[in-house]
Amino acid sequence: MDLRVRAGVGLAVVSMLCVQLGLAVSVGLIDQLGADGAAWLRLAWAGVVLLLIVRPRPSAFTRNAFLTCLILGVVTAAMTLLFMAAVERLPLGTASALEFLGPLTLALIRGRGRILWPVLAGIGVVFLTEPWAGAVDLVGVGYALGAAVCWALYILLTQRVGDEVAGINGLAVSMAVAGLVATVAVGPSAVDRLTPHLILVGLGLAILLPVVPFALEMVSLRRLSAAAFGTLMSLEPAFAQLIGFVVLQQVPSLLAVAGIGCVVVAGVGAARGGGRKQAEVAQAVQPPESERTYLSSP
Repeated sequence: MDLRVRAGVGLAVVSMLCVQLGLAVSVGLIDQLGADGAAWLRLAWAGVVLLLIVRPRPSAFTRNAFLTCLILGVVTAAMTLLFMAAVERLPLGTASALEFLGPLTLALIRGRGRILWPVLAGIGVVFLTEPWAGAVDLVGVGYALGAAVCWALYILLTQRVGDEVAGINGLAVSMAVAGLVATVAVGPSAVDRLTPHLILVGLGLAILLPVVPFALEMVSLRRLSAAAFGTLMSLEPAFAQLIGFVVLQQVPSLLAVAGIGCVVVAGVGAARGGGRKQAEVAQAVQPPESERTYLSSP
């Protein structure tokens, strides 16, 4: 495994740890604002924070790249809000397993013959989440499957934005759009429950989730293939189990331990040979001459 791939894997792992930690500390906010309200507040603050820090300039974007950032923002908001809607109707394990079908399917399609690791990861996630243990709500299943489609699109679009836009300028634009979409969809129903304390808590949580992990994922996808990254995402339920064991003294079942083993092996297998070719990255970063029309041009 070369240095670029190791760096990409490391960034993805840190991102997943931030997501799980962010979800764990969001419990109090969810209790007071609801799942969709908490998601809206995090997305809105994330958009504001990134715009203030990054201050993206129009000259950093081609027209096509800017349009991709806008689409990524809509997909990010949809992915977050749909998953939260699913969690309100389904057990968390069931919702997580269904949502993982998105990156799993992407890994299978883009794996170019390496189907062993995505399949093993899928088996591990099923063992970890035990989706058969909860009642099935068809509306909740629909929300979770919608989030799965959005997650797959999020991976592809994030990789494309990372290739076409320097730094995290693209993320600043996409998160601002995600915040606006979430504000229109959820803001009016949650704003009455806001207090100065909750606003400050939301700011802190926005940095932990989604600002830091989404930035790390964008940089990671510059180094890893979409198939390898999609398979690595199966490690999130395993991290959730480990954090629950260490922090909350929640002892996992033997089936969950087997699931952790499956996803760890799948993650290692996907990381080996999961790096992107330098020629592919260079071609993505340098768009054709005909497309180098910047937004700042007349």
